[in-house]
Amino acid sequence: MSNKINTDKAPKPMGLYPHARKVGNLLFLSGVGPRAAGSGSEEANIPGLKYDKNGNYEAFDFEAQCRSVFDNVKVILEESGSSWDKIVDVTTFLTDMKRDFKTYNRVYAEYFKDNQPCRTTVEVNALPSPISIELKCIASID
Repeated sequence: MSNKINTDKAPKPMGLYPHARKVGNLLFLSGVGPRAAGSGSEEANIPGLKYDKNGNYEAFDFEAQCRSVFDNVKVILEESGSSWDKIVDVTTFLTDMKRDFKTYNRVYAEYFKDNQPCRTTVEVNALPSPISIELKCIASID
């Protein structure tokens, strides 16, 4: 038996899926991006990203996106009855490994200094909104 979990304190899912699902003593998070809490794909409020009137980047801050993703994951974990220190596995999707991996690795080391889950990082062509990073996590839950 599994329980679906959603929270309005995180970005809205971009499709028909929950933020997380509890199965036994494990919590599986759907892919989490850096969009601001409550925003969906239509409003795409992405920290560190600003467009001009023609849709071209005016500002891009990958570190701001990293921090926002980690904060969103933390909120979903806590709303689900788990916590940051209970993450056991992280899969990270980056749209530009060459440009962003060094920054990602540095920020990741800050957030995961005490808890060091298993980790996989892959590059993808694109993500469902104009974001540069998405995390998929598994955590334990009591």
